[in-house]
Amino acid sequence: MNAENTFETHRSRLFGLSYRLLGSRSDAEDVVQDTWLRWQQTDKTGIRDPEAWLVTAATRLGIDRLRAARVQREHYTGPWLPAPSDIDEAPGPERTAEVSEQVSLAFLAVLERLGPEERAAFLLKEAFDYDYAQIAPLLGQSEANCRQMVHRARERVQAGRPRFDVPPENHRRLLERFMDAARRGDQPAITALLREDAQLVSDGGGKAQAVIRPLQGAMRIARLFWAAYRRQDPTIAWRMGTVNGEPAILRYRDGVLVAVMVAMSDGERISELFTVANPDKLGTAVTAQDGGASW
Repeated sequence: MNAENTFETHRSRLFGLSYRLLGSRSDAEDVVQDTWLRWQQTDKTGIRDPEAWLVTAATRLGIDRLRAARVQREHYTGPWLPAPSDIDEAPGPERTAEVSEQVSLAFLAVLERLGPEERAAFLLKEAFDYDYAQIAPLLGQSEANCRQMVHRARERVQAGRPRFDVPPENHRRLLERFMDAARRGDQPAITALLREDAQLVSDGGGKAQAVIRPLQGAMRIARLFWAAYRRQDPTIAWRMGTVNGEPAILRYRDGVLVAVMVAMSDGERISELFTVANPDKLGTAVTAQDGGASW
């Protein structure tokens, strides 16, 4: 197998790792491209395990890029959320099977709580089933340190996720009910669908209307959607779809996608809402307009 075919064999794996590590499709594509350039320029006669070499290169490049990105995000307007990798209004069975392998946007948001090396160690162990003997040299750490990093990461991730697995259909129906209530500005119904301590995080990046700080509490979130309903923007349309394979609320203005919203829930009430409205992350040239809330 020639060098190009070898790389193409592992491209999807490298992208999957890079996207989970960075939370950005464009950044992940850049890491894969940089890995390819390094692969081209490397003498391969001494490489016994091409996959290990490529994963190591992509991981180290991804960690470096994540460190740089976190410095840049200190100047980001409002909360920073991961960018969707796949948005679909009505995926068919084949498309659903394809995107179901992507990590959920809500899960990526939880991963933002981890440090770069901690995040890499966790993903390699939990998402790609690497053992500690493989992870340690890849990160330049001892196996014991890698075990500790994964253990700490697992605790943080579990603390940020629902305690129980929710069947996708139950979660989708709950999100549909929330969408209907929000679209009607039904404050009591919205409140009833949220946990009392629910949180809403909205990413507009200074380019779209968004809440610039996380909003805490069911009643405050419900009042926000009621206020948006009161503006009565006839150009806004709400639809159910999927983002990275998980149920999502999609909002359009004059037929142009302006926001996507995903949630975490226990199947009965929503605990967290994540909205991405930054047009750069939606892959659409969208500018913020008054009267069209993107929460």
